[in-house]
Amino acid sequence: MRYLLRQLGLYFIAAWASLTLNFLIPRAMPGDPASAMFVRFRGQLQPEAIDALRKAFGFTGEPLYKQYITYLSHTLAGDLGTSVAHFPAKVTEVIATGLGWTLLLSGAAVIVSFGLGTLLGIVATWKRGGWLDSVMPPVLMFLGAFPYFWLAMVSLYVLGFVLGAFPLRHAYSDTLSPDWSLEFIGSVLSHMVLPALSIVIATIGGWMLGMRSAMVTVLSEEYITMAQAKGLSQWRVMFTYAARNALLPNVTGFGMALGFVLAGSLLTEIVFSYPGQGYLLIQAVRNQDYPLMQGIFLTITFAVLGANFLVDVIYVFLDPRARGR
Repeated sequence: MRYLLRQLGLYFIAAWASLTLNFLIPRAMPGDPASAMFVRFRGQLQPEAIDALRKAFGFTGEPLYKQYITYLSHTLAGDLGTSVAHFPAKVTEVIATGLGWTLLLSGAAVIVSFGLGTLLGIVATWKRGGWLDSVMPPVLMFLGAFPYFWLAMVSLYVLGFVLGAFPLRHAYSDTLSPDWSLEFIGSVLSHMVLPALSIVIATIGGWMLGMRSAMVTVLSEEYITMAQAKGLSQWRVMFTYAARNALLPNVTGFGMALGFVLAGSLLTEIVFSYPGQGYLLIQAVRNQDYPLMQGIFLTITFAVLGANFLVDVIYVFLDPRARGR
């Protein structure tokens, strides 16, 4: 508990630093969101409206420390400001439209890739020299060497356009409205296959090789030899003794990957026109929507911090040495 509380304190400091940088960086840049929005409307807004827009976006003439206090109070209350590109919608409302789709697509892809890659690494190392250990690593690393957006385009063309096996774009059929019907759920799953598959193929090799490398080191330890000498079953030695200890580096990487899930798979979402966080981010950049960019970056930062704290909690259960820190 003492270890976790100390880690939690460090994460609070990191969160405060992220909030502060998120406040300072836009104010250090030339111009402001109100001016960008005023230019984008090309004379459709009255000149006096720019002051009201600056106030709405939090860029007032008050001293910086007062703006900072206002910013912190609003942020902690869940108010991330108003989006420029989707004015007058709130940033939280805009982010919420893509958050669910990103969690579904990237979250499922990361979990499947981590689980399958880790399992392949465990089995391949346990049976070193077998076909799984000889064939799978080079094949998966060859596929992983390609950019995932290239894999996305190839799968879209071959499986979607040429063979017509899967839909080409969006998260569900244009003829359906979101609900919990089996038809809608089936449409969502069929639209998710190609983008998720491209992410899994591009990343599974890294998880497998990482687990294989850790397993090779662990299998040379004396306690593995002792466990085998006791006559324990091969499955118990492989998973309870070897895999549990070799899993720690992969768990750290999984925590980081899980945190960045909220960033969305930017280029994959663009290729498939998938309405996730990555797609929203590129739209925010194109429209100079600083409040939305800030909100997405802050969401990603908090997700990474939260995922890393979750990894620390898991470490306490996986590694007894962490409990004595």
